[in-house]
Amino acid sequence: MQVFSQKRITSNIIKGSLGNMIEWFDWYIYASFAIYFAGSFFPDGSQTVELLSAAAIFAVGFLMRPFGSFIMGKYADRKGRRAALTLSVSIMATGSLLIAVIPTYSSIGIFAPLLLVCIRLVQGLSLGGEYGISATYLSEMATPGRRGYYASFQYVTLISGQLIALTVQIILQAILSDAQLRAFGWRIPFVIGAIGAVVVLYLRLSMDETNQFKNTEKTQPVRGTLHELAKYPNQVLTVVGLTFGGTIAFYTYTTYMQKYMINSLGLPPKLVTMINFVALLIFMALQPVFGHLSDKIGRKPLLYWFGIDGTLLTVPIFLCLKAFDTPVASFFLMLSGLLIVSGYTSINAIVKAELFPTEIRALGVGFPYGLTVAIFGGSVEYIALWLKNIGHEDWFFYYVSAAAFVSFLVYVRMLETSKNSKLEEDVVSVPDEPQKPTVAGPRDH
Repeated sequence: MQVFSQKRITSNIIKGSLGNMIEWFDWYIYASFAIYFAGSFFPDGSQTVELLSAAAIFAVGFLMRPFGSFIMGKYADRKGRRAALTLSVSIMATGSLLIAVIPTYSSIGIFAPLLLVCIRLVQGLSLGGEYGISATYLSEMATPGRRGYYASFQYVTLISGQLIALTVQIILQAILSDAQLRAFGWRIPFVIGAIGAVVVLYLRLSMDETNQFKNTEKTQPVRGTLHELAKYPNQVLTVVGLTFGGTIAFYTYTTYMQKYMINSLGLPPKLVTMINFVALLIFMALQPVFGHLSDKIGRKPLLYWFGIDGTLLTVPIFLCLKAFDTPVASFFLMLSGLLIVSGYTSINAIVKAELFPTEIRALGVGFPYGLTVAIFGGSVEYIALWLKNIGHEDWFFYYVSAAAFVSFLVYVRMLETSKNSKLEEDVVSVPDEPQKPTVAGPRDH
């Protein structure tokens, strides 16, 4: 078994994380700039209806994520984590470039939104694969005893992708007028995303493969199949339960919140962008803190933090947002929600990776996660906007709270994964290959 230096481990984690960052940047610029391009693809005259149509395609993109996690997870378990991560970022780069040049409704009519749907389906395939593979790679590459800390960087880079998207939005809002942003400015971030993905592709080609995967190549001929995954039904259901409340809360506070502040509270878009940027920057910094804490006290206390607070405080947070619709109140209330969600986001990758053995880990982490996110995470904006459109916006707050409670019940029943980790079993169960004896020659000094 190859022993990596701490410098080499850090280098590999950075390269793996940067790919995750650019994939999520490419994904989030759609949500960030939807308010500017929605009218170009779904001209209706009503901002809520236009955003509802754009949100529907955002949700449709999520439908491909379980397929992506299944296809790419199998590929990662059979061909390697590095090969799968490289393929994933290549697909996302292609999708971003296509969105940057796609004609609008005024040019090609109904074919414009249809093309947009097709491209988002392809990007959903890429992103669905990215989560499970990157979670697996970071968890396997991390130093034992610090896996929670290192694995938390998956969400550091995920959030940083969104922050970079917001940074680009802030810059473009300062340079271009609202009319220019709606006319052509929204295309610029998709060009940036495509270029960034090409750079990351080059970096990923120099990553090391994990020891766990290299060992299973020799000891486990059957890898990455649904038949093998079916041997772990409890773990699969645990991933679904873990993800259910976490993904709904995460997309509520990071994606829908921006539109809620603009569309429901009436705050100016530029001000909302700044509020989101600062709150997400703090949220990002919290991830390694929570991850490090999980290495000290275990994973379940952090999951309890999210489950209990998410259940009890979600509705009060949103009701206070409606009652005190000022910029300062909106910032602190959004931040309080993100602080609660950190109990899930910081450690969900490592918790899921610790549930499965190496030969099925990428598929086991990614597929049930992708399926749950496709159904519940991708529909968050659509459900919220639909409820607003029919005059029952407050019902959405209770929906988010109920989802957190369901996940809390799963946390109560599950084992403490840091003490029952399949990752550690993989490390100790496979001995190093014996070295062939050599005869010292004149150069062997």
